[in-house]
Amino acid sequence: MREIDHLSKKNRKGLLKLIDIRQDGFQEKYPEFDVVELDRFIHAKLADGRVVKGVDATLAAWEAVGMGCFVAPLRWPGVACIADFGYSLFAKNRHGLSRRLGPILGKNECKK
Repeated sequence: MREIDHLSKKNRKGLLKLIDIRQDGFQEKYPEFDVVELDRFIHAKLADGRVVKGVDATLAAWEAVGMGCFVAPLRWPGVACIADFGYSLFAKNRHGLSRRLGPILGKNECKK
């Protein structure tokens, strides 16, 4: 939630559209997406219609708010495979991490 809040504040041009997959009617609005898969990894639908996920979706979000340079190194050769592995570990455990760290960091996890 901290990253979502941060990106929302930086989204001055409105190029990034953040969508809660738990909103009522999500599946009807976006039938092409599998909610279980969306919950496993962050996804981004790009302006050209392509869908990316994981680190690539994170990079797309940060690029949309003009801050892609901060996460672009995660796609550098030699770093990308480590970043992808790290993201997959984080994604598998993020709900538990949020429950444990949220109270310490002052943010609660997304409702699941």
